[in-house]
Amino acid sequence: MLDTLPSIMYNTSIGCYKRGSSMTRGVTDVRNKENTVYVKIGVTAAAVIAFGLVLFFALYRSSGSSGAFDLLGRILRPFIIGGVLAYLLAPLSNRMSRLWGGKCQGLADVVTLLIAIAVVLAILLLIVPQLVNSVTGIIQALPEEFEALKQKVMTLLQENPELQARWDALYARLTEESQSILQKLKDGGGQIASTAMQLVGGVANRAFSVFGVVKDLLIGLIVCLYFLSKRRQLAAQARLVVRGVFKPEWADWIEGEARFTDRMFNGFFVGKLLDSAIVGVLCFIGCLLMGFNSPLLIAVIVGVTNIIPFFGPLIGAIPCALLLLLENPTHCLMFLVFIILLQQLDGNVIGPKILGDSTGLSALWVMFGILLFGGLWGIAGMLVGVPLMAVIYDIARQLTFKGARRHGHDDMITAYNAQFHPPVQPKKKARKK
Repeated sequence: MLDTLPSIMYNTSIGCYKRGSSMTRGVTDVRNKENTVYVKIGVTAAAVIAFGLVLFFALYRSSGSSGAFDLLGRILRPFIIGGVLAYLLAPLSNRMSRLWGGKCQGLADVVTLLIAIAVVLAILLLIVPQLVNSVTGIIQALPEEFEALKQKVMTLLQENPELQARWDALYARLTEESQSILQKLKDGGGQIASTAMQLVGGVANRAFSVFGVVKDLLIGLIVCLYFLSKRRQLAAQARLVVRGVFKPEWADWIEGEARFTDRMFNGFFVGKLLDSAIVGVLCFIGCLLMGFNSPLLIAVIVGVTNIIPFFGPLIGAIPCALLLLLENPTHCLMFLVFIILLQQLDGNVIGPKILGDSTGLSALWVMFGILLFGGLWGIAGMLVGVPLMAVIYDIARQLTFKGARRHGHDDMITAYNAQFHPPVQPKKKARKK
């Protein structure tokens, strides 16, 4: 009889039956197995991530591996350029195709690429003459500036005999050192020839590198046109690969994350380009009203560097301030005050109106992404650091919330969202009287 009742155990000490012990043991065993599975999955995931990080830094720090990556990057540079251009131009091509009723997609791609080339050429044609004029003016003004500085220094020395004595001693020592250097150069004629050959070789290498960049750009334009024309087919192929390799739940998650990534990058770059264009126009108007030389050159530098968050305004303001300092120190001070006011206007009014909270990142994580990816990939890393950090943050948030829900901590998620990410209340429309 006891064998047929597994959920009942006979207690010999008190002579009665005890119900529920076997059932409780079975539930406990199932929970222990689930916890063991979760622990194994967690340990495996942590080990895979740690191994991947160690392998990445080992390959990145290895001279042979870094050389292989550099070679691969140089070979695929036209495809990288073409892919980036196609991604940036695809929204304009889609809009143009919709204006034409969804027809002539190939013509829309070609027209979009021609518009981009025309814009770049127009900017270059506007910048290069002003840059040449600015450099020429600085070179012509330098002798007069040096002569005026010399007169001021001589007047100061005449008024201060102690400074005059120190200057005479310093001038004598500099004269001796310069004569010794000239004598060494005369004695080492072969070294001069070798140095000249090294300079010629460096110039030739620079010329070949410029030719290589132009070649990569031309091939990149052709690749960009191919990417634009085949982007729907490539997207369908990528979806087939994801559906064929992963389970449905993981495939849905990957596709959702891909759409989120596209929304982050596209929204960030389109918004930043529009924001930088407005800042450049305002800078041009301000420089023109204040009577600065080369206002278009300054506006283009400020507008282009404004694409980089946080550090972009500083990167653009320094060369422009130095350029104005050589021309007129008063203009330099006026420009610094103006650029501070302009960046305050951009950071508090223009940027939030255009971008809003497009990435959902705090200032801490924005700066972290810029510094991290900027240190890894330079200027390109600073450009993609913010949207890429937003994608990484979203993946970590989803995995964390999924684990918290699995362990029954929905109340913690609700409290966290209520405290740090409260829902935005829609604005009520004013009633018409």
